[in-house]
Amino acid sequence: MTGRHDDVSADLAGGPLRPDDPTAIDPVVLEIVQGTLASIEKEVEDAIGRTSRSPMIRDAHDYRAGIYDRHLRKLTGRSYSALVQPVVRDFPIEEMVPGDVFFHNDVYRSEGGIGHLPDLCITVPVFADTGDPRDTDTAADGDAATSDSARREVIAFVQAFGHHDDIGGAVPGSMPSHATSAFEEGLMVPPIKLWDAGVPNRAVLTIMTRNSRMPDSLAGDLQAEASACLMGARRVGEVFARYGREVVERAFDAIVATCTETYRREILSRIPDGTWTWEDYAEHDGVDAPRLHAQRITLTKTSEDGGKLLIDFTGTSPQARGPINHAGDAADGNFLKKWLAPILRNLAETPERMAELDVNEGIVDLIEMRFPPPGTLLTPRFPAPTNARTFVILRLLGVLAGVLAKAVDGQMPADQETIRYTGVYGTRGDGSSYLMREVLGGGSGGRPHGDGEDTIHVVPDSRNLPTEFTESRFPFRVEVLRLARDSGGPGQFRGGLGYEKHIRMLEDAHFMSIADRSILACWGVRGGRAGQSFRVTIDPGGPNEREVDALADDAPVAAGEVIRIRTTGGGGWGDPLDRDPAAVARDVWWEKVSVAAARDGYGVVFAPDADVGPEAMVAPEVDTAATSSLRAQQRSVRGEPAFFDRGPGFARLHPDGATHAEVDTR
Repeated sequence: MTGRHDDVSADLAGGPLRPDDPTAIDPVVLEIVQGTLASIEKEVEDAIGRTSRSPMIRDAHDYRAGIYDRHLRKLTGRSYSALVQPVVRDFPIEEMVPGDVFFHNDVYRSEGGIGHLPDLCITVPVFADTGDPRDTDTAADGDAATSDSARREVIAFVQAFGHHDDIGGAVPGSMPSHATSAFEEGLMVPPIKLWDAGVPNRAVLTIMTRNSRMPDSLAGDLQAEASACLMGARRVGEVFARYGREVVERAFDAIVATCTETYRREILSRIPDGTWTWEDYAEHDGVDAPRLHAQRITLTKTSEDGGKLLIDFTGTSPQARGPINHAGDAADGNFLKKWLAPILRNLAETPERMAELDVNEGIVDLIEMRFPPPGTLLTPRFPAPTNARTFVILRLLGVLAGVLAKAVDGQMPADQETIRYTGVYGTRGDGSSYLMREVLGGGSGGRPHGDGEDTIHVVPDSRNLPTEFTESRFPFRVEVLRLARDSGGPGQFRGGLGYEKHIRMLEDAHFMSIADRSILACWGVRGGRAGQSFRVTIDPGGPNEREVDALADDAPVAAGEVIRIRTTGGGGWGDPLDRDPAAVARDVWWEKVSVAAARDGYGVVFAPDADVGPEAMVAPEVDTAATSSLRAQQRSVRGEPAFFDRGPGFARLHPDGATHAEVDTR
């Protein structure tokens, strides 16, 4: 790290270690400890990736790790993770012993850290001597009982959680899109000991694998995650052994304090004092007819107490009958604070500085959350279903970005929807069952400084499943995998593009989908236009062409039919008529934008003899005079562009057919 971050670290650390200052820490040691923790977190994740068995974990990388101190504060910021609070709530720290491995996936017993049952969480405590291991007199003078007690004191935690193939329930994959109760979604496990003092609990493992349609994958993944976290615990213990508990815990305090101070000074200072309200919507819940399920944020910034944010979710819609609810109101919203905080990084001075900013527990003290009473999308009552809770927690990222855009004159990215689950399942000719499910990404929103990114995913280091892998294991062929042309919202800075994927089934199968933004779209901001929506078509162009609902459990697909999936494009930023015509020409050359979309969306006209095909050696030539004339005409007809553009689907769902919400006015 460079620049002011180093200065803050040195200030908080108090400069070089001074014997007369019990809170001081050598800044070099601080950097080593912080870097080592990040390395351990990455090592844990790499170990899981190398040794797990399910495609969702091993190949799609839908998992992440975290390191926490004994105060349950998350110290690492490379990726988000769940919480330790539910484990400590049910198993007092003083009763934990080396070799313990804890497990849970119960949404309503997770303190907000688990969103749906396929997310399985492993937690391992770290133990070390209470004294400085470099002080040889400590162990020599103490009796055996004292030494044993010292070695068994918990000083940190290593945790991993990820999305697994199947944990039981009504449908393969444990995500029934039409569920009306959590009891339909799979096996619920509150915090338990999966290993007790190093001994695996065979009874629990037997019960869990018996409830899974993919028992071998589930058992292998749990073994991989438990072993990786135990390895991570040893690595964290080595840090304490090297520097001593007092020094390491001072480093932990400094790591958290640095995050707090950095965000207060560099990010919150860019938000003026005031109050703003905005909302966005999920479009359907799998049970009732499509409608606008609102998630509302009223944001208040105050400079009192050094500067804090109040996020009030009052006005969020009632809980849905279907599975789009998220139980996020536990532990004062601790998980949601860390989940939403990365959006704040967009206010950094430069994109490079933004990339340097991690989020750890230090962000928690800068945010206060107020939740509506029980019975809303964010405060559901048990046993409301939650397996599609991504419709809420992903939308909240956009709601925070939108309300911040109102506060800072649009200097925030446009919207994105970068996660949805699609897959096929069935029975092979030999009678064995299979399930292929992946989490395809989409385009991110255009930004004040540049275009959105294509085909990204909100989960760190995630990826789509390799074609070679899926074709060798499942009865289909991937005939097309490319960017979805024209999917990004037009703007001065264009929204990123989504995927277009064509799968031809070789045997009869069923298609599943857990996706939103099939009616609504990723909104554009500051004059930018909305991106294109999610869409699935079976047998496109064939005699049985049909659209599949974005929430589908078992759409039949006959052998030989093609499934065409187009994921969402990000919203555009800024007036598309202000986009550099040369950039539009380049997009046409790269087949990101069609000639028709260049004309209709950007007002760009090409020379009559321009070569716009993919084999062209250069970008097509722009007809400058015709482009200027067309843009002037489009501006006169259109008028001043709206600050937010929600796309045509909003009017379809709005009770009065409105094209914009009341909160869209600035």
